[in-house]
Amino acid sequence: MKALVVGGGIAGPAAALALAKAGIEPLVLERRPIVDPEAGSWFTVAPNGLDALEAIDALAAVRDQAVPSRLNVMYGATGHRLGKVSLGRPLDNGLVALTMKRSWMAARLEREAEHRGIVVRRGADVSGVTDAGDHVEATLRDGTVLKADLLVGADGAHSRVRQAIDAQAPAARYVGLTNFGGITRNTPIAGDLEPEAWHFIFGSQAFFGAHPTPAGDVVWFVNVPEPEITRDQRHTTTEEECGRRLLSLVRDDAGPAADLVRNGRLELAGDNTYDLGHVPTWFRGRMVIIGDAAHAPSPSSGQGASMALEDAVVLAQALRDQGEGDHADVPAAFAAYEKARRERVEKIVAAGARSSSSKIPGPVGRRFQELMLRVVFRYMITDRSIAWINDNRIRWEDPVGDHVPAEATA
Repeated sequence: MKALVVGGGIAGPAAALALAKAGIEPLVLERRPIVDPEAGSWFTVAPNGLDALEAIDALAAVRDQAVPSRLNVMYGATGHRLGKVSLGRPLDNGLVALTMKRSWMAARLEREAEHRGIVVRRGADVSGVTDAGDHVEATLRDGTVLKADLLVGADGAHSRVRQAIDAQAPAARYVGLTNFGGITRNTPIAGDLEPEAWHFIFGSQAFFGAHPTPAGDVVWFVNVPEPEITRDQRHTTTEEECGRRLLSLVRDDAGPAADLVRNGRLELAGDNTYDLGHVPTWFRGRMVIIGDAAHAPSPSSGQGASMALEDAVVLAQALRDQGEGDHADVPAAFAAYEKARRERVEKIVAAGARSSSSKIPGPVGRRFQELMLRVVFRYMITDRSIAWINDNRIRWEDPVGDHVPAEATA
């Protein structure tokens, strides 16, 4: 059985690795001719995402050079500590969540796929996909038509495959925040911050996050409540102008934000953030969507990549469990995959939306919010209450959906 995987990034190579382990021959179609591992900013993969990588024997490919992350520590604009929460139960080998560049992880997964003999076709811009009944077709911009037994849409929140499956499918929703990311090299602030932890500041005008590295650097981001940034705005705004504006947004808040922005270098500027909640139709015939194409949680959830990785494993399990080779019941496998995944991912998207909304109140709302958040992080958002998110585990040998239960449920 052969599969076309539309989209590179993280979901695409992970799906290809999982499909190959299930005995299916994948071909990854990546629109970009080159994946720059140094582009963009940093993110964190929670233990449940790392567990999914381990299930497809790909964890070793991404864990070196990544930074361990154990905690999220929250502060108000006045400098008061609001609370802290664990990033989840470590894996059985003791590995905790890992923070790294998103593009670096994508490049490593692509390299691992190629190392295992999987073809990654770069510069392959898919203009259309078709379910032909007994096979699927993907048409590239250059007119090339590729055929396979099934097609996996791993093409992100603005997925074309999602629209091909259902022309009435919802579009991704802008969550009201633009994202900027940077790094400050060789700064003494790295030694002042709690190690292996994200430090979040609910600032008076923006939300700020910073994470020290063992090398003495600090990676950071700023979420700005504002309308969507247009392509023209992004192209005509210089890095210096972005830096000055970010500094103006964080300079009045207590903590390290102002110093880090002032002395740092931008790596990501003006990235609009989206989510995607309930998508009624995940598959049709021999075409299916995974990851952000099916359910995009806002970055505030910290689960976008981990959900995509879980999807990849469960989809491959479902195809494996429905028979071998050309006799596999593809639609039945897709239905089993959706049944195993939908409730969990939609809960996480909803939780991410609530988290994003907490970043948006203005200066007056912030003062009240600090009081409220102290209560929230003490009694409501606790290690136990969110264990169902980060502590989910999947064993490759188990039937689809038969995962190791989290220590707590939602």
